Amino acid sequence: MTKQIRMNVFDMTSAMHNSHGLWKHPDNARATRYKDADYWVELAQLLERGRFDALFLADVIGVYDVYRQSKDPAIRDAVQVPLNDPAFVIPVMAHATRHLCFALTVSTTYEHPYAHARRMSTLDHLTKGRFAWNVVTSYLPSAARNFGHAEMMRHDERYAMAEEFLEVSYKLWEASWEDDAIVRDASRGVFAEPAKVHDIGHDGRYYRVRGPHLSEPSPQRTPVIYQAGASEKGRDFAAKHAECLFVGGSSPGRVKASIQDIKDRAVAYGRNPDHIQAFTFLNVVVAETSAEAEAKFAEYASLWSGEAAKAQFGGSSGYDLSQYSDLDAPFEYKHTEHGQSRAASLTKDQPRRLTVREALGTFERLDRKQTIVGNPQEVADRIERYFDESGVDGFNLAHYISPGSLIDFVELVVPELQRRGRYKTEYEPGTYREKLFGQGSRLLFADHPGAGYRRNDGKAEIPQGGAS
Repeated sequence: MTKQIRMNVFDMTSAMHNSHGLWKHPDNARATRYKDADYWVELAQLLERGRFDALFLADVIGVYDVYRQSKDPAIRDAVQVPLNDPAFVIPVMAHATRHLCFALTVSTTYEHPYAHARRMSTLDHLTKGRFAWNVVTSYLPSAARNFGHAEMMRHDERYAMAEEFLEVSYKLWEASWEDDAIVRDASRGVFAEPAKVHDIGHDGRYYRVRGPHLSEPSPQRTPVIYQAGASEKGRDFAAKHAECLFVGGSSPGRVKASIQDIKDRAVAYGRNPDHIQAFTFLNVVVAETSAEAEAKFAEYASLWSGEAAKAQFGGSSGYDLSQYSDLDAPFEYKHTEHGQSRAASLTKDQPRRLTVREALGTFERLDRKQTIVGNPQEVADRIERYFDESGVDGFNLAHYISPGSLIDFVELVVPELQRRGRYKTEYEPGTYREKLFGQGSRLLFADHPGAGYRRNDGKAEIPQGGAS
């Protein structure tokens, strides 16, 4: 059977996501309606009509203020600010749909796992198991200051904290409540059996959590785990924990190599590599004819903001592009405590070393190389080719105009991919994990480290340290 393409939409509950400057387009409804629950309901229903797998919601908890050492460029051009909490739109979208799933980005750096675990269980309950957590560590210096820290935690320590954060979360989700703890026995006056609800007694380097978990087990217990790290620490973290990868690369070959590297590491952790699915970026401008698509792309390009793009890159990479004055010098990689994959995207990941002039030029224009432009057949051809060459399981689809770009994709590209047998015509039933991996996979696979905390005959297995 021909492998089918999974498709998520990559979005943010902000006035703009990564379509820098396009808030100015008169048809960009999100710039004014992102605060409106009706907007998100309409979007979710559109995506379900287009048989999208999930809405993947990014998030940040600070303002991009590295570029020009100022927050002004980001605020001026709506670079992921203003921004609302994405968790609150998920239940209303889930209520308005039956199959669409939702991936929520939450940082482990400034949250506490006890409160976080309850929020994730609540969302898994309210979505009937159509829920995933995209695990990130925060890279913005402004986020550190907002949470009372003088400086940002170092990159590798953020991952050490994330490891323990997940350990606590797994214990709460998998070990605290037994499956049959809820009895609702009115004759005995017992709603839940106290002997089947357990403290976790975690005492670690970063967290001390006694428990028990406040929520009863949700449909998946542990939500589907997404991860997007590309540094050495990030890849190792993904190999150990991720069920879905979000990977980038300058070519299908580089994406394929990244996926294989992480899957090889997963095998070393005792995991089946088939229990990990990979997604990469996709951006499409499509119209009935090639000429119409080209005209549409040119219109978008005319509104592009290079200053906004530099502001976003500065916060995510730690490179203040306003400080580069020798335009003919090589644009070198330098270590920062920010997102190392973003820093590598214009340095180590390039097929040849760029000059400063070339690197800066990538931000001044809407990058045609990163966008598929054409009629439905041309777009489907390129999506299929990239899909087959890169070895991904699907794409996180960005969009320039919302909801217009997504309407175009649903009405023009989806039917073409369906005709080719590369895209589902109906949803599979079940939770998000079951939709990804098949019926019977509602819970974490047994080879996942989180599954090691499940209770067996009333006793919790604690395979990686800590008390039960």
